Amino acid sequence: MFGKRWAREWYFHAMLLPAVALVLIYCYGPMAGMAIAFEKYVPAKGMIDSKWVGLDNFDFVLSLPDTYRVLYNTVFIAFMKMVCGLIAPLATALLLNELRKIAFKRVFQTLIYLPHFLSWIILGGILLDILSPSSGLVNQVLKSFGIEPVFFLGDNRWFPFVLVATDVWKEFGFGTIVYLAALTGINPALYEAAEIDGAGRWKQTLNVTLPGIVPIIILLSTLSLGQILNAGFDQVFNLYNSQVYESGDIIDTLVYRLGLEQYQYGVATAVGLFKSVVSFLFISLSYALAYRYANYRIF
Repeated sequence: MFGKRWAREWYFHAMLLPAVALVLIYCYGPMAGMAIAFEKYVPAKGMIDSKWVGLDNFDFVLSLPDTYRVLYNTVFIAFMKMVCGLIAPLATALLLNELRKIAFKRVFQTLIYLPHFLSWIILGGILLDILSPSSGLVNQVLKSFGIEPVFFLGDNRWFPFVLVATDVWKEFGFGTIVYLAALTGINPALYEAAEIDGAGRWKQTLNVTLPGIVPIIILLSTLSLGQILNAGFDQVFNLYNSQVYESGDIIDTLVYRLGLEQYQYGVATAVGLFKSVVSFLFISLSYALAYRYANYRIF
């Protein structure tokens, strides 16, 4: 029985081998490097011969004056991105769902989806020009209204909100598609029944549309908990500078500076391991909540 099934399906398993090999090499293989978090790692000696220091690297990280500020910045920026990243695509999907001209709907949907394909290296250069305090388009508009120029990328009061706003602008088109796909699953007969009962478009949205997509809203909300410590390294690294370390420095940029600029490999690995453990706990919690409230299962 098993032999016949294997003879019939072996090529399907063979198709998975390249993907499995990549996961083993690039995802599971580097996990052996976690040992560096407990060592005074010297590249010339390697992991085996480097001095074992136990939890000293973690104690050193906790003693740094910037550690708790960096942790706060990470959680604050990530949480704001999560909330705005759920509201913006949902509102956009509801508005697009009301459009009756299919051509206009598709054009607008394509335009808001395009930024998703641009890297933060490209967008970083664009934003540096647009938000420039001297010649940027945004500040030129502010000047025309008699408002003093704002150094958006150099002011600690503005920088976190610039990160959130630009991240939402880049990614909300992708989230909109998810909600639009969920909207197609709502039975049109419900709208007809609501219209017969005298419900207008607003009442139909409140009583038919939103309840119809509540499962996907709950699912995306709970799954986003796993990103609570991922404030977006690519974005922050391309936009921040020493003037906004106070409000824009996050765990990933701290690891970058400790490991690649200051060569404190053990300390950087300890910070990264801490982040990974916390993220794992939140991901486990998010999947448990998704299973309970949205009946979502991985397998």
